[in-house]
Formats: sequence, structure tokens, C-alpha cells
Amino acid sequence: MAIAELRGVTKRYETGSEVLEALRGVDFAVEPGEFVAVMGPSGSGKSTMLHVLGLLDAPSEGAVLLDGRDVTGLTDAEQTRERKRSIGFVFQDFSLIPTLTAVENVEVPTLFGDDPGAGERACALLRRVGLGDRLDHRPDQLSGGQKQRVAVARALINAPRLLLADEPTGNLDRETGRRVLEEFSRIRAEDDVAVVAVTHDPRVSEFADRTVDIVDGEIRE
Repeated sequence: MAIAELRGVTKRYETGSEVLEALRGVDFAVEPGEFVAVMGPSGSGKSTMLHVLGLLDAPSEGAVLLDGRDVTGLTDAEQTRERKRSIGFVFQDFSLIPTLTAVENVEVPTLFGDDPGAGERACALLRRVGLGDRLDHRPDQLSGGQKQRVAVARALINAPRLLLADEPTGNLDRETGRRVLEEFSRIRAEDDVAVVAVTHDPRVSEFADRTVDIVDGEIRE
């Protein structure tokens, strides 16, 4: 069974007197342990698709399923719980809190619950991504690649089954980007996590199991 699925998803935005159709009847599914790259030009609907898949935005039409369950009509609180339970996010700009250490940044998704093992898991995840010697460093003491690896560790802190990445190599040099993509490959192989990365970077396709093109809001395999 697919871990996440879009069925006939259309997303419209109203901008003054105009209506922008960002997604048009999109059908998409990703299996556990699968790495899918989603590529397309700017404004093609890539990020919108990721946001709908991650329950950060609601479709205008169609359905979103997680583990075969229709989660389209969940309340905001229910969507928040579902994201915490199933989904991890990695963003292009890292989205780290500048005043917190690497360990504290990784722990952030656990702060609104009783999770006494979060600190230990955060340290273990940072060691896993090669940052065992940077546990107490703040973001301004880390390189771009190290910041992205902190973001990857943070995305994994709640043991998600789906990892969503928005331009994960966009701010990285070639070698650092390759290391991040290798980490994605390891995560999906070792932990059976589904990975969906939207990107302009053709290198991502080299690591993905398959590549999906999106043009003018429509999927083209």
C-alpha cells in the first residue's frame, strides 16, 4: 500500500479577480522505501504538490490519503497530529532556529509533547548524519551542508514514514549536495522511509528510484 497518495487533486488560488490553477487533477503515489524526484520549471506546481502531500495546504478538489486513509477533511489539529506522526520536512533554507544548538534544533518537533527520550534520539541522529562533533554548535557555527544535515536529522526525530524535501540541494555545492542525497538514499533503504524531493537539480534523479515531471500543474511520468 502507498504511504501517501494524491487522487485527482486540483488546487486553485484566488488572486484578486483571477484564479490560478496550480495543480490540475494530479494523481500521485509513493511507496514505503521509495525515493521519488519531482522536477519541473518554476511555477509548475512542484511546491504546491509537496505542501498538499504534507498536509500544509488543502486541495480544492480531490483527495489526500496516508496509509490508505482519506485525510483530506481533517481539522487543523488533526492534520498537525498526522504530520507529527507520519511526515518529516526538509526545506531549502534549512529553517533552523539561530539561538539553539544542533541538538536543540533537532528536538524542536518534540517540544509540544512528553518525550523524555528526545534528547538522546537527537544526539543519535546527528551522529548518524556525521555531526557527532557538532552537537552543541549553533547554526552560525555550521557550514551549509552541516545545516542541511541538522535539518535532515530534525525531520527524522519523530520516526516519520514519509520525508518531504523542497529543493534540498538548492543552497549546497555539488559535493555537499551529493552527501545529502546519499543520506536520503540510506534513510529510505535502511528505515523504509518514502522520500519525495521537489527540485530543479538533475542530480537528484540520479539517486531517485523514479522521476516525475510536473508541467503547468499536471504530472508527466
